[in-house]
Order: sequence, then structure tokens, then C-alpha cells
Amino acid sequence: MLDAEERMEISVLSRHGRSIRSIARATGRSRNTVRRYLRGGGDIRVRRKPAPRRIAKLDPFKDYILERLRAAAPDKIPAVVLFREIRQRGYLGGETRVKEFVRSLQPPPQPDPVVRFETGPGQQMQADWASIRGGKYRLSVFVATLGWSRAAYIEFCEDERLETLIRCHENAFAAFGGVPREVLYDNMKTVVLERNAYGAGRHRFHPGFLDYAGHAGFLPRLCRPYRARTKGKVERFIRYVKGSFWVPFAASMKQAGVKADRHAANAAASRWLREVANARVHGTTGEVPAIRLADERQTLQRLPAPYKDRSEPERPYAERRKPVIAYQHPLSVYEDLFAGAAA
Repeated sequence: MLDAEERMEISVLSRHGRSIRSIARATGRSRNTVRRYLRGGGDIRVRRKPAPRRIAKLDPFKDYILERLRAAAPDKIPAVVLFREIRQRGYLGGETRVKEFVRSLQPPPQPDPVVRFETGPGQQMQADWASIRGGKYRLSVFVATLGWSRAAYIEFCEDERLETLIRCHENAFAAFGGVPREVLYDNMKTVVLERNAYGAGRHRFHPGFLDYAGHAGFLPRLCRPYRARTKGKVERFIRYVKGSFWVPFAASMKQAGVKADRHAANAAASRWLREVANARVHGTTGEVPAIRLADERQTLQRLPAPYKDRSEPERPYAERRKPVIAYQHPLSVYEDLFAGAAA
């Protein structure tokens, strides 16, 4: 279409007696276009300068998001975490815009294959270890989730020894305010030594851990082999811990030039559990885990006395020795009690 300047130029040249061919040559337009205009055919659209690009609310924070994602690579920081971070830095937009921007930078997520099942209040806790970092500065995280309320507890550790596992259980029960009737595990070596040792569903548990279970009053149960999905609540929460807490935390420490250790991780994790994980609306229950925990706590067993002289006090790893575990009762009592802990 002709702009205002071209329209004026054609009109002037025509009044000067120039032919259509001459006007077309002068303006660079086709003869048909010039002829149609001079005959009054059609409106002439005036070209306007494009409006200046409006700065979106998220634009000033995109570099920050990209920097955070680069620092976390090859892991990913969830968009909801980035939204919380930039909101503290003055972002006034919505969470959806942040999710769309982060999604545009990442491949689509794979569907979750985990199928969960539900248990009543006070019935079950699911527990597992997750490896965070190997090598010289090894780091693991103990993760425990109550089946009904979805209240969670995590603790970062430098090893996965029996005394460490027992200490984590004691701390988790204290955080929950009681002991569930059973705890579900996968193939933790410090929990089970041999599956089906006494027949189908009758397992040989680690004697040290069996003694602690008897002391605390819970029944250890095992997932079926190759069906860890029955432990889906804690498996899903482990992914949530890594994505929502550990990756952003480790990236922040990396940006500050500091190596993340278990002390710093546990201090930050305590606040994260209180303010984020147990305070959010859970995607499955549609309720806040901390609120549901207040109800579930009424159905938990009372906390046992401290497991005296059995959980080795913390010392430098090189100075630790194998703990000598005294049993409260003959092992046969525990074997009979827990051998029926089937998948």
C-alpha cells in the first residue's frame, strides 16, 4: 500500500503532466498501482512507525533466571523456586509468566510413572536415602514422609551407616511428634540383609536396625522387588527435594564460591521444610502438610526413650569405629516379631 509521502509525490507529478510510466519510474511503483491511485481506486493506508516495545514485567529478571539456571546445570531449578527468588527482588508479575519462560528454555518434562497408594493417619512413614554427591566430599540425604499428612523430614549426612540411619529416624520422629506403626523401605542394606530368607515375604533384617525398630515400636516393611513405585510418596518427594531445595541451594553456594556441606545444607533445609515444603498446598491431598500433621500427630505412637548407647555420637569420620550394639532382647524375639513384614 502507498504511504502518505508516495501519495503526495504521485499527485504532484501527475499535476506536473508526467505520464503514468514516468511516475512509476520515479516512485518505484508499478504502473498499475499509480494508475489505480490516480483513478481514485481504494484507500491509501498510511504507514505508522511501530510503537516502541513495551517492557514486560519479567524482562528485567530474565538475565537473573538464566544465570541461576546456568549455575545449576546440568540440574534444573523449578520455575516456582525462581518465582519466589525474583519476587523477593522486586518482580511484580505472576508465576505463570515465569513458568512459561522457564519452559521455553527446557525440554518438556517426562510423565511421572509413580503410582501412589493411600494409608490412614498414623499408619505409615516412607523412608529412603538419596545420594547427593559422591567422592571425597560425599553427601547423602535421608528423606522421610508420613503417608497420610505428607509431612516430610530431611537430613543431610556424610555417610549412610547404621548409627547415622538410627539418628535420622530419631530426629524424624521428634520432628513429627510421634512414631508411625510401620515404616516402608526399599533395599537399604542397613535395614534388610536378605529378602525372603524364611519364606515368601519373611525377610532377614539387619539385627542392629531390628533392635532399634523394636525399641521405637514400629514395624519395618519392604517394597516388592522392582516395584519401588509402592514407595512413591518418598520417591516423589526426593525429586522435589533435589529440584526445589538442593539444586537452588547448591547453585547459590557455587555462585558465592562456597562448597555446600551438610551443616549449611541442614540449616537451610530446616527453614525450607518449615516455610516451603510443609507449608505448601500438596498437589495430591489439596491440603497443607503441616496442618494435616496436627491431626495425624494424634494417631502416632508416643516418642520412645532415647536409644541410649546405641547411636554413636558424632565424631570425625576417620575416628569413627564400628558401634557395639547391645540388644534389649534375644534376636529370636525380634526375628519372630518382624519376619512377617511382607511387601
